[in-house]
This record gives sequence, C-alpha cells and structure tokens, in this order.
Amino acid sequence: MPTDTDLTHLRVAVTGGTSGLGQALVRLLAGRGARVAFVARTAADVRQAAADTGACGIVGDVGRKDDIYPLALQIAGDLGGLDVLINNASSLGPTPLAPLADTDCEDLEQALAVNVLGPFRLTKALLGALAASARERRGAAVVNISSDAALTPYSGWGAYGASKAALRHMTSIWGEETSGEGIRFLSIDPGDMNTPLHALAVPDADRSALRHPADAAADVVAAILAVLPGSAGRCAGTRR
Repeated sequence: MPTDTDLTHLRVAVTGGTSGLGQALVRLLAGRGARVAFVARTAADVRQAAADTGACGIVGDVGRKDDIYPLALQIAGDLGGLDVLINNASSLGPTPLAPLADTDCEDLEQALAVNVLGPFRLTKALLGALAASARERRGAAVVNISSDAALTPYSGWGAYGASKAALRHMTSIWGEETSGEGIRFLSIDPGDMNTPLHALAVPDADRSALRHPADAAADVVAAILAVLPGSAGRCAGTRR
C-alpha cells in the first residue's frame, strides 16, 4: 500500500485494538485519516490508545454475548455508519498450549466464544450498517483475521486451530450469502507476527524472525481497498 494513501472516506471498526495487529491497524487507519472505532477489554489500554491515535475507543469483550449489541450500537453511532469491520480479537484457548486431551472444556469454549461466536454476533449486529454502506456505493467489507492453524493441524494448537478453521469457513459462507448485497467477506492470515499473543503461545520463539505487526496491517488494509467498489477506492486514494 502506498505510504501516502488517503483513507478519509472510510469508517472502520477493529476488535482487539490495543495490542498486536489490532493496535497496528488502528494506528495505520487513523494515521491515514480513516474514522476508526476500536474495541478492547482493558479500560486503561483503551483510553491510552484513543489518546495516542484519535480513534474512538470502546471498552468491551467480544467473547461476551451481552456486550455485543451495546458495542455495535456504539460503533455505528460513533462512526455514523460502517464501511469495514475487522474481527481481529483472538483467544489461544489454554495457555500454555495443550493437547486436546488435556484441554479443559472451558478453555475450548473461550476460544470458540472469542474467535467464532464473537465475530458472528458482531457481524450480525452490524450487518444492517454494512448493507447500508454498500447500497450507498461506499463499499462494505468484513475482514476475519485467520491463521495457518486453521488449515494445518499443529499439535497443541487444537482449541485455537479448530476455532480459526470454523471462522475461516464461516467467512466463506457469509460471503456467499451476502454477495447480492455487495458486502465483501475476507479471511486473511497475516502470518506469524511479533505480538504478545504469539509470545504467550511460543515464549521461546526467535522474535527477529517474526513479521512486524505494522507490515501485516499494511497488507490487510491493501486487501480491503482492493475489494471496495471503484468509486470508493478512488475516494480512498487507492491506485488502480
């Protein structure tokens, strides 16, 4: 993505916006002029990130059913609608990582709640706002952040991998079902990144060999702009 890309016409929501890829996305999008609302669980981190970026910070947990509709209402209200939803918040399940036979049901439930049910519920709650954006020819897209663990059966990554596999397939089904409404659904694997989540999963990893979240964020934004309608893409400053 060109370094001078203007995103002032985009209204974007990002979950898990105070750490790792989510934080990098908020910084990049807000820095290029997009109107951004982000969600995270820790109030102090949300306040700091909002102060640093000028984005709208919202305290909430996408893994909690009761949080979803208040989050959706605040996102749409703060942004005056929605063009792009990035479901980025993720849970590993058990930490340290464990074989499925040693995984507590509660840990699997947590991974499913955050990685599958959270994106499902939030997307469903915001689908009307996204459809309205598509009808207005602004473009509408939902990005679900996936992983190679959704495809490769890594030992010890059962809860995370199974939940990401479900998310990946759900993304495809959403895309089929909403294609007539002009809403694009993307499943994006950003690769192994130098993030707190990766450090929690693989404490002894060589951090220098991992992607920087800012580089992955640039790739995610480029993928989003590539699927927006031509008029929206030109408004957002993309180069065709």
